[in-house]
Amino acid sequence: MKTHAKAVVIGGGVVGCSVLYHLARAGWTDVLLIERSELTSGSSWHAAGGFHTLNGDPNVAKLQAYTVQLYKEIEEISGQSCGLHLTGGVMMADSPERMDFLRLAHAKGRYLGMETELITPSEAKAMFPIMDETNFVGAMWDPVEGHLDPSGTTHAYAKAARKLGAEIELRNRVVELAQEADSTWNVVTEKGTVKAEHVVNCGGLWAREVGRMVGLELPLLAMEHMYLLTEPMPEVEEFNRATGREMIGVIDFKGEIYTRQERNGILLGTYEKAAKPWSERETPWDFGHELLQPDIDRIAPSLEVGFRHFPALEKAGIKQVINGPFTFAPDGNPLVGPVQGLTNFWCACAVMAGFSQGGGVGLALANWMVDGDPGFDVWGMDVARFGEWATLRYTNAKVRENYSRRFSIRFPNEELPAARPAQTTPLYDIMVRDNNAVMGDSWGLETPLWFAPEGTEAKDIVSFHRSNDFEHVGNEVRAVRNGVGVTEIANFAKYQVSGPGAAAFLDRLMTNRMPKTGRIVLSPMLNAFGRLIGDFTIARAGDERFMIWGSSAAQVYHKRWFEKHLPKDGSVRIHRFDQTLVGLSIAGPKSRAVLEKLADVDVSREAFRFMDFREMAVTGAPCVVNRLTYTGDLGYEIWMPPAYQRRVYDGIKEAGAEFGIVDFGMRALLSMRLEKNFPTWFRELRPIYGPFEGAMERFVRLEKNDFIGREAAAREKAEGPKLRRVSFIVEALDADVMGDEPIWAKVGSEDFGTVEKPHGFGAPRFEAGGEAVRRSGTAALSGEDSAHIRGIEDGEWRVVGWVTSGGYGHFVEKSMAQGYVPAELAEDESEGLFEIEILGVRRPARINLLPPFDPEGERMRG
Repeated sequence: MKTHAKAVVIGGGVVGCSVLYHLARAGWTDVLLIERSELTSGSSWHAAGGFHTLNGDPNVAKLQAYTVQLYKEIEEISGQSCGLHLTGGVMMADSPERMDFLRLAHAKGRYLGMETELITPSEAKAMFPIMDETNFVGAMWDPVEGHLDPSGTTHAYAKAARKLGAEIELRNRVVELAQEADSTWNVVTEKGTVKAEHVVNCGGLWAREVGRMVGLELPLLAMEHMYLLTEPMPEVEEFNRATGREMIGVIDFKGEIYTRQERNGILLGTYEKAAKPWSERETPWDFGHELLQPDIDRIAPSLEVGFRHFPALEKAGIKQVINGPFTFAPDGNPLVGPVQGLTNFWCACAVMAGFSQGGGVGLALANWMVDGDPGFDVWGMDVARFGEWATLRYTNAKVRENYSRRFSIRFPNEELPAARPAQTTPLYDIMVRDNNAVMGDSWGLETPLWFAPEGTEAKDIVSFHRSNDFEHVGNEVRAVRNGVGVTEIANFAKYQVSGPGAAAFLDRLMTNRMPKTGRIVLSPMLNAFGRLIGDFTIARAGDERFMIWGSSAAQVYHKRWFEKHLPKDGSVRIHRFDQTLVGLSIAGPKSRAVLEKLADVDVSREAFRFMDFREMAVTGAPCVVNRLTYTGDLGYEIWMPPAYQRRVYDGIKEAGAEFGIVDFGMRALLSMRLEKNFPTWFRELRPIYGPFEGAMERFVRLEKNDFIGREAAAREKAEGPKLRRVSFIVEALDADVMGDEPIWAKVGSEDFGTVEKPHGFGAPRFEAGGEAVRRSGTAALSGEDSAHIRGIEDGEWRVVGWVTSGGYGHFVEKSMAQGYVPAELAEDESEGLFEIEILGVRRPARINLLPPFDPEGERMRG
C-alpha cells in the first residue's frame, strides 16, 4: 500500500468509486481508495439498480441526468458493462391532487430539457399490461428511466479510475484519522498509515463512524428497505415476445411502490409507512455482503394496494425477498462537500439513490476539490445545509418521516411534524397558545407563518391552490400596510465580525463598500467565478466591529466560506450568534409612532434615517436597531438577547395597541416582499446566477477594489448578462406560482435566438433493447395541453425562462412571480408577450419593471 496520496477516498461503494474516477479524470491521479472489504460491500451490491432524472430540486435533477449520460462513457473507458436497460418509466396518478403534482413535474421538465409527457392510464397500460388502469386518472411518461447492474456499474467506475492512474486498496479498514499542524491527514489503516492532503468520507453505511473519527456527527441513518422478485410471469414473457421490448418501470404513488421487469418476472419495491431504522446508533464493522431478515407483514398494506393495481402480481410466486439497509439524510438528499471547521475533510455520503445521483455527486465533489467550486448549484446536497440541531434523535425521527413519505405529495404549504419543535424562541408559547399561530420550521426554528383568528383552527389545509390561510394572510398584510404590525425575525443568520482587519476582510469578500459607523449597506457576496453565494445586511457598529445578517439556512455554508478566507494573522474574529440573538420587526406607516413610545432617544426621520444602525434601549432592554424592514415599508428591525425578547414584545404590543397593531407571520412578510420586487436567497439569488443577471448591480462596486469574483463580475457587465431576473404580474385564477414553473414567450425563431437551457442539459439518448422507446403521447393530453405542444412545434410560443418564486400580493391585489428570462426580453412590459404555466394551464403574465407597491420607495425612506 502506498504511504502518501493527494487524496484518500474512504469507501468502495458506487459513490466512492465515482469520486475516485472523477478526481482522476480531473487530473488528480495520485489518489487512493481504501475499502474495508470488497467493492460494493455496503448498500451498493443489493440495490434495485433503478435510475431516473426527475427530482424535486432542478439542480439535483441536472446531476442525475449527468449520471445517466455518464454510463456509456465509463463502459467505454473501463471495458466493463454496466448492464444498462433504458426502458423508460411512468408515474401513475390516482387522484386529482397527484395529477396536479405530475403537471408541475411535467412543466418543470419543459425548461430542464426533459422529454416527459402526460399520458392516459390506458397508454401506460399499453407499456405495462399487468396494470388495472381503472385505478388511475393519469400518468407521466419519462423516457430516461431504467435499471442497471449495480455491481457491474461500481466496477466500471473503479476500472475506469484505475486506467486513469488511481489506486484501490481492498480488505483494509480505516481505523483512525488524525490531522497534523500543517493540515496533512494521517489515514491510519489496519495495514499502515497513509499521509494525505485530502480525505473524502464515502463510507456509506459506515459514514457516521468515519465522521466520528474527526469529531463529526453526520445527520444520516440507515433504513431497512425491501423489494421482492417474482417467479417468471407469462404476462411478462408474452409482452416481451409480442413487442421485442422490456416492460417499463412504474411508480405507483398510492401503493408507495415501484415496479419494473427483472428477467422474465417483476421486481416490486416499497417505501412503506411502517419504516424501520437499522443500526440506529452504530454500524457494526463486520457487516458485509449480508441481507436482513425479510418482514412481509410490514409491507403488507403496500402489497395489498399493489395487487389491486397490478392484479397479475397477486397470482405470481415470490422467488426472493431482498431486505437491505440504505442510508438517508433527514431530507432524503445526499450530504456532499467540505465540512465547516475542518480542513480538507470532504463528505459524499447518504446517497440513497446512488445509481441516479452517484455520477453527479462524484463530478461536483471532484470539481470542488480540484477547482474550489462544485461548478453547479448543489445546495440541495450540501452537507452545510444542516445545523447543530440535526442531532442523532432529530435525524432518526426525520429520516423515518422522509422514508415513509417518499411517494407522498409534498404540498407547498405543508409543514411536516417529525422532530418538532427542535428550537424555539422565548415567544413560542405566546405565539401558539395566545396568538393562535400556525408555525413553520425555519432551519430547525419554530417560526410563525400566519395567525388564525379566534374561533378558527390554527392549521393549514394543504393544497396546490390558494388555501384556508389566504384571507387571513391578506388581513395581516393590509393591517401592516395601513397601520403597523409586529413579527418575529429570529430566523435570520446573525454574525459579528471584529478586529483590526475586519473592514479589509469584508471589503475583500463583499461587492459593496463597507458602511460608515452607524450606517447599513446591502451587499451580495460572489465566488471566484462571479456567481452569487450570499446576500447580506451589514451594519458598522464601530471602527473595528460589524454586525451582519443573512439567510438562516446558509449559516454553516457562509461560515465555511468566511473561515476559508480568514487572514492568518488573527486580525479578524467571527462570531455566529445563531439563537443567542433574536429579533422582532415592526413595520407599517405607524411603526415610528410605536418606537417613539419605547425608545429613550430621538428616532425621528431626521435623527434615525433610513439604513441607520443604532444601539439603544427599547422598553428599557439593551437592543440594536436597524432602520429597515423586508416588507419594503417604513419599519425597524430590533435585535436583543433572548432574555429580553418577551419584555420587548410585550412593550411593542402595549405601545401599539392604540394604533391597532397586529401580529403578522412569514407568509405575510413574503407577500409584501413580492410587492416590492425584492429577491430572496436560495430562490432568486443562487450560485448559478451572476449579480447582473440577478439585478443586483446597484450593490456591486466594481471600482472599489479587487473583491472575490470582481473580474468575472466585470466581464459579465461588459458582455451583458445572458439572463435577467424580472418580476411578473400574473393573471392567475385560484392558484399562484410556487417556483420552477416554465415561462413562455410569444417569439418566433426569426426574432429570437436559441434559448440556452437554464440548467444546461437535455435527455440522453440510449437505445433500449435495440429500439428507442419513443412515443408521441399527444392523443393522451387534454385539448389545452395539446395546444401547448402545438405551440412549441409551430414556433409561436417558446419556453424562454423559469419562475424562481411567487405568490399573491395582498395589498396590491395581484398574483406575482419572479423569475429569469433572456436579457433581450427583460424590459418588455408588453401585454400578450409572456405566459406562465400554473398546474398545466398557461396564464397571461407581464413584466412589471417597477414594484407595484411604493415604486419610488417613499414610504420605506419616509
